[in-house]
Amino acid sequence: MSLPDRNAMSPAGGEEAGRFRPWSDWFVASDSDGVSVALIGATAERAVDLLHALAVHLDPAVDVAMVDIRTGTEWVGFDVALPDVRDALGRLRFPLATYGGVELTVFGPDDQLSLTPELLLVIYSRSDRWYYFLDGLGLAERAAPPMPVWTPRRSELPPSPELSVALSVAVARLGLTAVSPVSAR
Repeated sequence: MSLPDRNAMSPAGGEEAGRFRPWSDWFVASDSDGVSVALIGATAERAVDLLHALAVHLDPAVDVAMVDIRTGTEWVGFDVALPDVRDALGRLRFPLATYGGVELTVFGPDDQLSLTPELLLVIYSRSDRWYYFLDGLGLAERAAPPMPVWTPRRSELPPSPELSVALSVAVARLGLTAVSPVSAR
């Protein structure tokens, strides 16, 4: 019996996709004017899971902004307890990954995690610490993002009653307040 190739099984991986790092998990790191930016691409489920997992590294109280692109409704909350935010993210994982179309941002004074409506994760920070977290999670650093195969049009997202209910529950649990409607982007 031969042992599996160590490189394919390790988080660092080789050139080929491996058990812990498929081709679909990547990040692009950049720095501009003292702000480190990481653009993260993964499968829908993995992107939402990464938001949930990485949020543990934020401050104990965070601000939250959420926009439902389908309805143009925006909610905000300030100084929300991080454990409550992570609980809400955990409950939103399946509806968000299934339907997309929600821009969700969790941020503190030095760090911001944003999930785009297209289910890309973007991190803005005053330090480069997030690059180490991403590398430790097995994401492959790339020089540039791959060319998109397909990009959904935000204006053509079908209604999603299941997602709307899940968002309403999250808004109530977190005590977020609605702000003036956002125009369709």
